[in-house]
Formats: sequence, structure tokens, C-alpha cells
Amino acid sequence: MDLTEIIPADFHSQSKVWIYQSSRLFSMSEAFDLEDMFKAFIGNWKSHGAPVKGYANLFYGQFIVLMADETATTVGGCSTDSSVHLIKEIEQRFKVDMFNRQTLAFYINGKVQLLPLAHLSHALENSFITANTLYFNNLVATKDALLNEWLVPAGQTWLGKRMEAKAK
Repeated sequence: MDLTEIIPADFHSQSKVWIYQSSRLFSMSEAFDLEDMFKAFIGNWKSHGAPVKGYANLFYGQFIVLMADETATTVGGCSTDSSVHLIKEIEQRFKVDMFNRQTLAFYINGKVQLLPLAHLSHALENSFITANTLYFNNLVATKDALLNEWLVPAGQTWLGKRMEAKAK
């Protein structure tokens, strides 16, 4: 997937990004419902009364990406809270977990594969995951990082140190 074709070009490279990973793939009908929710949220997203230049989309059927271009309006605590409220609403409506940071996501054979962090050692020992396995680095925080550092070989992320330790 070429993100440059999907992410708005008119957003500053340092626009803030938040990535939320779902505990499961959204169905097609759920994705359409999400699109409506995103449009409504972005249309009303404000920071200190000023409209936020925002963007929201579902990627790979499983990741919600929110972005705010702060060149016009800085995103404050209340506006960030409203985005978290949206994600919690999505959790309740679709019965998914969007805040579990103990599940890693990899892109294997054209599909998103989830791996509980507790199973990482086993996956490394049995070469289910290697340094070249594509990993979703959901910690990226800017548009530029989203475009260049989100889906990268696992060995180029914090997982690389774990892999080196297992190799010794």
C-alpha cells in the first residue's frame, strides 16, 4: 500500500499522528460506518474553539490513523481527549480493543498478523518473526514518520535489540 496516495499531501510533514490498532479486522460494513464516524468527527474537531485541520482513516482494515496539522491550530488536551473519546466509542460500538499495547502487528503474506507480546520469544526462537518481517511501528508520531517508519522490517525497530539478544 502506497501511503503517499492516501495521506493528504497538503498536511505538514510534522503533523501529529495517532495510530490505534484494533484487536481484529473490521468488516466492510463496519469500515463504511467508521468512515461516517470519521467524517463527523473531523468536521467538528476543534481546539480552543478553532477548527482542527484533521484527517482520519482506516488502514489495512485494522488500524485507525488520526492526524492533525498544527500549522493553523495547535491540538490541546481537550481536543486530544475528544479523539480518544471517538476511539472509545468505536471500541464499544464494534466490540473491539483499540488500546492493547501488548499485541504486536506484523505484515506477513499480504495480511496483518497479530502476536501477543508474551509470545514474541517463541516466535523469534522458531523464526516465525525475523529481522526482515514487516512490523507495524505504531509509535510513529508525525506524518513524515507514518510515511517512512510505520511499516518497516522488524530488525529496524526496538525489536531488533530483542532479536540480537536471542541470537547470542
